[in-house]
Amino acid sequence: MEFQRSDTAVVFIDPQNDVLSENGSSWAAVGASVTENGTVENMERIFKAAKERGYDVFISPHYFYPSDSGWTFNGPLETEEARTGMFARSGPLDLTGFRDSGADWLERFKPYIEDGRTIVASPHKVFGPQTNDLVLQLRKRGVDRIVLGGMLANMCVESHLREFLEQGFEVAVVRDATAGPRHPEWGDGYEAAIVNYRFLAHAVPSTEEVLDRMHH
Repeated sequence: MEFQRSDTAVVFIDPQNDVLSENGSSWAAVGASVTENGTVENMERIFKAAKERGYDVFISPHYFYPSDSGWTFNGPLETEEARTGMFARSGPLDLTGFRDSGADWLERFKPYIEDGRTIVASPHKVFGPQTNDLVLQLRKRGVDRIVLGGMLANMCVESHLREFLEQGFEVAVVRDATAGPRHPEWGDGYEAAIVNYRFLAHAVPSTEEVLDRMHH
């Protein structure tokens, strides 16, 4: 899979404190995978290269508003998100308490996301982009190829991958710019995702390989 800034974009899913910070609500489950993969460092390297090389960067965030507590059924992860207040915000138009909260961007990513050029989509509500405007934003900018990373590998990232494929995009998932949860009964979410990426994605490169293709 070739990258060129005319039709290739970087898409990062949930670059937020709750899944990437040691103080985040999910760190006990995801911290080992994030640390072993160098996920934060690799995402930052891709952010930096994309900005330097003129690639568009898109963010698909995960936010929950007070009205979402009215849902009458949830899956196991959604139930846990509601219990812990993961990605919680005070309202769609209210930033009270947002700064440095679990829903906020990881601090080291803010210079890239808040530069006035990054496209931040509306929030996805479960796992995939079917509930936000990300695909529309990509199509409006003529994007055909996607470099995909972020969190969580086996949940939101894989769900975005599957929808992008159904929508006709060519997708490379950066294998060390993501991470997943480990559960004592359910297993290693990252390893499960990597297997599926290899079956589904057009490429599963390392960050180093992505940077090399961007530079050439």
